[in-house]
Amino acid sequence: RAGVPAPSQGAARRPVEGAAEEDVGAELTRPLDKGEVLKNLNKFYKRKEIQRLGAENGLDARLFHQAFISFRKYIMESSSVSADLHIILNDICCGAGHVDDLFPFFLRHAKQIFPMLDCMDDLRKISDLRLPPNWYPEARAIQRKIIFHAGPTNSGKTYHAIQRFLTAKSGIYCGPLKLLAHEIFQKSNAANVPCDLVTGEERVYATEDARQASHIACTIEMCSTNTPYEVAVIDEIQMIRDPARGWAWTRALLGLCAEEIHVCGESAAIDLVTELMYTTGEEVEVRNYKRLTPLTVLDYALESLDNLQPGDCIVCFSKNDIYSVSRQIEARGLECAVIYGSLPPGTKLEQAKKFNDPNDPCKILVATDAIGMGLNLCIKRIIFNSIVKPTVNEKGEKEIDSITTSQALQIAGRAGRFGSSFKQGEVTTMHRDDLLQLKEILSESVPPVKAAGLHPTPEQIEMFAYHLPDATLSNLIDIFVSLSQVDGLYFVCNIDDFKFLADMIQHIPLNLRSRYVFCTAPLNRKEPFVCTTLLKFARQFSRNEPLTFDWLCRHTKWPLAPPKNIKELVHLEAVHDVFDLYLWLSYRFMDMFPDAALVRDIQKKLDDIIQIGVCNITKLIRASQSGAASGAAEVTSEGFPLSRTKRDARTVSDHRDAKSTEPLSIALEVPGERRGKSLRAYRSATRQEDLKSHGRGSLANRLLREGLLTQEMLRQLESEWQDQHRSGRYGLASKRNDHSSSKEMGKKKK
Repeated sequence: RAGVPAPSQGAARRPVEGAAEEDVGAELTRPLDKGEVLKNLNKFYKRKEIQRLGAENGLDARLFHQAFISFRKYIMESSSVSADLHIILNDICCGAGHVDDLFPFFLRHAKQIFPMLDCMDDLRKISDLRLPPNWYPEARAIQRKIIFHAGPTNSGKTYHAIQRFLTAKSGIYCGPLKLLAHEIFQKSNAANVPCDLVTGEERVYATEDARQASHIACTIEMCSTNTPYEVAVIDEIQMIRDPARGWAWTRALLGLCAEEIHVCGESAAIDLVTELMYTTGEEVEVRNYKRLTPLTVLDYALESLDNLQPGDCIVCFSKNDIYSVSRQIEARGLECAVIYGSLPPGTKLEQAKKFNDPNDPCKILVATDAIGMGLNLCIKRIIFNSIVKPTVNEKGEKEIDSITTSQALQIAGRAGRFGSSFKQGEVTTMHRDDLLQLKEILSESVPPVKAAGLHPTPEQIEMFAYHLPDATLSNLIDIFVSLSQVDGLYFVCNIDDFKFLADMIQHIPLNLRSRYVFCTAPLNRKEPFVCTTLLKFARQFSRNEPLTFDWLCRHTKWPLAPPKNIKELVHLEAVHDVFDLYLWLSYRFMDMFPDAALVRDIQKKLDDIIQIGVCNITKLIRASQSGAASGAAEVTSEGFPLSRTKRDARTVSDHRDAKSTEPLSIALEVPGERRGKSLRAYRSATRQEDLKSHGRGSLANRLLREGLLTQEMLRQLESEWQDQHRSGRYGLASKRNDHSSSKEMGKKKK
């Protein structure tokens, strides 16, 4: 169980013992021998009976320790203590009393620094999360039919659920992404079934008179648990295990008031969904689906970008890999589309459309795992540029780990989509050494989903605040999680992002409900510009000053020009996120964020500007490379692990990973701009570059990741290395061995 915050973190009050200005206790007895007092205090702390008494009064081991440290500090550092405590301490030191006699004073002190001890029973009841089904009385009042559509990617499971959605009198579709909700919104209206679109930022009505339609397509966090429907569809149910967002799937599954609940996702979630529905008295009907088109794992790796074919998609796990690979593809005279997570939805759709268009010369796609869901793509072959991915472990530490079986299947399954021009999908890796491990990953069964996520509600936090009026929101959340009780089917979702925002805006005077809303805003806390904007939004909101269109334009320096380099493109993406944030807040505070329509208009224009940048991404990369001293390090936004991999430490330093994690200033060193149509063009001119990037990346990457080497140092080392080779300092053998490499580097320097 998580511990309650230490007193210094704001969860506790400063103790105010009843000490007189003069040491009355010393006058009645004698001054205390602090050395003897310390010995007896430590005896008191170690007594099992005292620890048991503490637990009975709400002090678990962590709280007991924190309270004792504070109690000991008060006694040892105060010039005088209360007379009654002084007398007891004196008696104990003289052998006339027992250390157990200190407990009433210790408990009084503990309640002063941890005020929740006085209302612990109430707080435990509020934070009891053992019966989530009971939170949704409307859903429990009806007998729901649960149908689980289980199958891999491209098996038609969601298609069958949507067909039932379209034939129902009323329905709701709940998906993980705006793109998916938008797709169902369009399909439904195209089938003459009026359907509204509801996301965190807006509601789009199907009819011009803005009457609510009987069907709704929404992002899962936005679904209503009070409105009755005939059919509900919950997509990607396996995300119920997601550490951050899993609570939204739990809420939808337990709370939607629909006669039929159609659940779509991996078969790994069947057992958990069945168990959860057993607690609600509802049975689950399972419908299994098989993949509609064959998927083959090839016996050979791509090994060189010269071997690319139309319909290929190279999957990378960082933006820097995207930049590097797309630049190398362009150097071969080929066009490629680019899709990664932080691009606006409109730009992703346009890039997908460009790649899918048989009449467009763009036949190659470079993407992150953002293609795993939400986009319909005509891919023949998936090529994993790497099979390791930067992740954050349970302790919040960055590390590199091999992709999971679930992730690999989700991505690989995008190849050979049913109904596309490719009747069969293929999967391979960029590097030969990765292929065997990819086959092992894909052959493993997906581990069953064990538990469903939960998150404290605003009402629960408000009740906590009533009992603990002096605690900050961040501390309220901490205390809630530390006291919460869940059974084995559930877990409390990660609240780090919530706490980060709570701490960031703590100094701004807001009522609790408004503060809670600001802290649930969907933003990436790694984007300083977006975080700074939220802070300004909150500050102006607290002054009751509406955030107008003009104010937002001044803050974002709108209008903005197309980007000239990667750094500017990244900033435009952040501005797009700021507009999203404004729209999200306007949906909740319409009076204070009154210009949603105007912001939506400029956001569409910004989307077009970003599309221009992405279409010219290789030019932006070249511009960034020319200004590498200032730009390259700033562009690199995705940090790499500070701890070893979980599966195989060799993957960190293996040459096959070197290419994917190459710093921008090095990875982008490719031959000059050339254009042409042939897939085989300039093979000989670029092969040496590929060999070079394979051969020298691993040690540099490791040192960069561990913070032992900067990109400026790397450039200096490279320069010195060339000078030493020219002067022959490494001897004749070294000259002979490295002749071609030195020559190539010399050309580049010129």
